Amino acid sequence: MQQSRIASRAVIGLLAIVLWGYVVGPMIATFGQSITGNGGGAAEYTKFLDFRGGAQGEAMLGSIVISFLSVITSGLTGVFLAVLLRRWDFPLRKVCQVLVLVPIALPPLMGVEAFVLLYGIGGTFPQILGNLFHVKQTMFAVDGISGVLLVHTLTMYPYFYLTAAAALEQSDDSLEEAASSLGASKFQTWTRVLLPMLTPALVAGALLTFMSSMSSYTAPLLFHVDKVMTQQIVLAKLNGQLGLAAVVSVALAVISVVFLIFLRRYEQRTGYSTQSKGGARKRRRVTSPAWRAVIFIAAFVSTVFLTLPIAMIFLLAFSVNGSWRTSPLPSQYTIQNFAGLFRDPKNWSAIMNSLEMSAIAVAGAILLGVASAYVIARLHFRGKMFIDVAIMLPWALPGTVVAINLITAFANPSVFALGRVLVGTYAIVPLAYFVRFSPLVFRSTASALAQMDSSIEEAALSLGANWWYAFRRVVLPLLYPAIAAGALLAFVNGIGEFVSTILLYTPQYRPLSIAINDELYYANYGTAASLGVIQVLLVLAVVIMMRRIENREELLRVS
Repeated sequence: MQQSRIASRAVIGLLAIVLWGYVVGPMIATFGQSITGNGGGAAEYTKFLDFRGGAQGEAMLGSIVISFLSVITSGLTGVFLAVLLRRWDFPLRKVCQVLVLVPIALPPLMGVEAFVLLYGIGGTFPQILGNLFHVKQTMFAVDGISGVLLVHTLTMYPYFYLTAAAALEQSDDSLEEAASSLGASKFQTWTRVLLPMLTPALVAGALLTFMSSMSSYTAPLLFHVDKVMTQQIVLAKLNGQLGLAAVVSVALAVISVVFLIFLRRYEQRTGYSTQSKGGARKRRRVTSPAWRAVIFIAAFVSTVFLTLPIAMIFLLAFSVNGSWRTSPLPSQYTIQNFAGLFRDPKNWSAIMNSLEMSAIAVAGAILLGVASAYVIARLHFRGKMFIDVAIMLPWALPGTVVAINLITAFANPSVFALGRVLVGTYAIVPLAYFVRFSPLVFRSTASALAQMDSSIEEAALSLGANWWYAFRRVVLPLLYPAIAAGALLAFVNGIGEFVSTILLYTPQYRPLSIAINDELYYANYGTAASLGVIQVLLVLAVVIMMRRIENREELLRVS
């Protein structure tokens, strides 16, 4: 018992050191900049909080409204798809399970540009529908907040889908059967048994979506929404008002932290867990031809709609640069874009750099995320909320703020960099990915642990197993789907991360997102899209690999 207590304190202390060195300390420097920097100070905070004063107050309100709406639309989409694809068996279900995750592979810049070309003013669908109904194309085009919500919904629903799907994999049919045997209707069973069991997963998805929306920059930029906090940060930096930019950054972080604390309180008050090992769940096979057709059509239509932006990138990849002007689709096509990839070694170097940086970051994110989730879910100590808030803080900040925090912290030799200067080196980029995307692994794992009853682990300990054996052979196998989901999201975000990368990378180690941006800068949409296709294929390979691992673990649990 004494050894276990010492080990627990050692783990907590190590987590506190890591979070202080790479998250909290740099953020404190940003807060100091907001107090003393150019354009900062108490007066600027007062002006920012004055909703009658103009842009800053409107930007804060706009970000909050868009974020709440994004949580609702993404939640409905993600949970619907999780239930549809995980609880029923129908033709091509496994194909749909893979394709429905493809939107997370959208490159940040190229992906949003694909939405604009599809649904924006002058886009493919507005032109087709306008010509079909003989009306102005703008009647069918999305712009402003509606465009931002469309992008957020179709790119952030995986936060709900992955966490809800992982929770459904651990659910036990016997619970629903027991409710049915006690006289509960199907509606009561869903609302009183199944949905409450998904509470931790829904909280995790809502938190990730809210923070992602608060820190979103590319979608508001391309859909002409300037009254959001991220836009105000960039404008302040461009105008040399570093203090004002820090003020907005601190306010953005505070809003996200308040939302985090609210959801954590709600989760603790309404928490549900299961004592099942998750192996008794059986997928329902639809036997009625009518319902089988309905479910298949719903899954097929949803999958096609969600993958249209990816299809647009593939189409652009075969188009001649500059061949898309006023027509619904490109007028000239070529394979030279892909041929150029094989001829230019810089492109392959960019691909390998992204893979290496993301892999390094994900390895660290798994260690930090799983350890932090276990500490918060299973141990009782003072300061638990501090660790929860600290590890989620980087996800609440725009990539620019995270990058500037790291530049400030590691522009000089630091003990957390082993006495080295990291700015201008290879290591600073994977470090930024590690800091920024560890919350994805943490929240996904924490939601699974919140659903898992601690008595399962206690039973192993009571039978003579030590803590490490019980964790490795009992707890960890049950967490594999959640860890894999978080790691997948972290890896995908690492490959596509642009905002923080552009401030940190060096030309010698140019990643894929920068290569795509360079081509877009010169309006080479075909070349940029061909690089985007490579990114999509890489992520698709990771998704297929994750599905095979999940299927293997499922077979092992059943056997």
